Amino acid sequence: LLNPCRQSTRLATMGNKCMGSTVKTPGEQKGAGAGGASGSLAPVEWTDNILLLSDSYKVSHYMQYPKGTQYVYSYFESRGSDREGWTEVCFYGLQYYLRRYLEGVVVTKEKIAEAEMYYADHFGDGTTPNPAMFYKKGWEHILKKHGGKLPVVIKAVPEGMVIPCKQVLLTITNTDPECFWLPNYLETLLVQVWYPMTVATNSRNQKISIHNYLEKTGNEGWAIPGGSALKLHDFGFRGVSSVESAAIGGSAHLVNFMGTDTVASMLCAHRYYGAKKAAGVSIPASEHSTITSWGEKGEVDAMRNMLEKYPTGVVACVSDSFDIFRACRDYWGTELKAQVEQRQGLLVIRPDSGDPMEVCAQIIGILCEKFGSTTTKTGHKLLPPFVRVIQGDGVDYETIPKILQNLMDKGFAADNIAFGSGGALLQKVNRDTFKCAFKCCEVTVDGKARDVFKDPATDPGKTSKKGRLTLQLASDTTGFTDADKYKSSKDSGVQGGQGFLHYSPCGKYVTVAENKGDAAKDIMIEVFRDGNMPKLWTFDEIRARADIPNGPFSQPASTEAA
Repeated sequence: LLNPCRQSTRLATMGNKCMGSTVKTPGEQKGAGAGGASGSLAPVEWTDNILLLSDSYKVSHYMQYPKGTQYVYSYFESRGSDREGWTEVCFYGLQYYLRRYLEGVVVTKEKIAEAEMYYADHFGDGTTPNPAMFYKKGWEHILKKHGGKLPVVIKAVPEGMVIPCKQVLLTITNTDPECFWLPNYLETLLVQVWYPMTVATNSRNQKISIHNYLEKTGNEGWAIPGGSALKLHDFGFRGVSSVESAAIGGSAHLVNFMGTDTVASMLCAHRYYGAKKAAGVSIPASEHSTITSWGEKGEVDAMRNMLEKYPTGVVACVSDSFDIFRACRDYWGTELKAQVEQRQGLLVIRPDSGDPMEVCAQIIGILCEKFGSTTTKTGHKLLPPFVRVIQGDGVDYETIPKILQNLMDKGFAADNIAFGSGGALLQKVNRDTFKCAFKCCEVTVDGKARDVFKDPATDPGKTSKKGRLTLQLASDTTGFTDADKYKSSKDSGVQGGQGFLHYSPCGKYVTVAENKGDAAKDIMIEVFRDGNMPKLWTFDEIRARADIPNGPFSQPASTEAA
């Protein structure tokens, strides 16, 4: 699934390492060319080549470090957020990238030869190749001395953990002094963890909003399938940039919720995080084509067909093809009312147009008039358990609380509605959403370690941390004074700032810089060393770690039907 093209029998034997950068040209493919009997090309074969998974300019960096450089130590962090109130991140996705691209033997003589060929042309002038730029000797050293495994060590915070911005999230350094250039060569790939991390945080923030309104309007059942577990459904497969994005981003959403129509997300959770079964659930549901194909006069028959074809369980039906209010009042609430009430299951009515704040409140009001309602402990109206609404248009982290606030103001419980989100959930994020950065903070030259940092006069927000880093609980970090707390260059008058204790605003965590931390108290755990992965997180562990108080993954599942 995570391959960008069809897998040949040869590729299929490679398991999960079947995606990357080795491509056969059409002329090299079996059966290609005008003389081919079928007249068509064979499927393009594409496999990973770690040598080709970096920014071009990094190919030249091995010549740019100080003479005698032996070790380069770098770190990754969120330097803040461009979204108001987003002050922490839910760390997720690194294990996918490590297992997918870095684990095991990833350097071979064939991959070195391929990289040599491409880079010679790439760094040429368009007519004359330039073979001198590619560091063939360095990659051959990795192949000969390390058997093609990458000699680096990576530490990271446990996946699913929620960490304030401006704290270290992962570190990397080389374990072979001949490979000092390798840690930052891998930056391009490792920084892509920004995407699942940001989606997981985006999803989690919406979970917090939904959970808060469920509490405010009298919800009492919190175990799966109740509470927030199924309140935000992933509609994002078609709206993302690639199948891989759907898989990674979709699985990041499943860290917080259970509802998804992005099938790739479940395979990612299973293959790379050991989910024992499908990590997400879905239901039979109509789309506009299956309703409008009956014609406007046949819309009620299309709706009746949905009830008849799915006589039990949960079923969803889009109902705004022509007139959502007529559909709720005259069709669902009158002509089909008896079938809806007598059906053994739940009908979910989906509007898909208009102002969601107004439309949702209006149709829930109509449905309460037609089907009746009960009153929650907070005095809010709740539809009978056989009918609900799902809003799947215009849904994001900003509109969800507005919709729920409007419903609460009009006397309706939040449990009347669920949400579906696509592009806003998986696609409308970027690396600057959390200002993610990867920076070198220490080098060892001729056996002597020295701190490294940047402190641009034009943007103090890009000042980086110095030296070896640990992430610790503030309560575990003792023996220091206020003078050790970090002060910026502006406040201290010292280039790069002064002090090595970078406290989080909440005061719970502290990144200890300049090699002053206690390794025994470091929250970061070694997850990769020399091609091997000593620690693997399970999807269940990640869900429990990321859950909110009284959330769905922090308590036993309910035995009640959905």
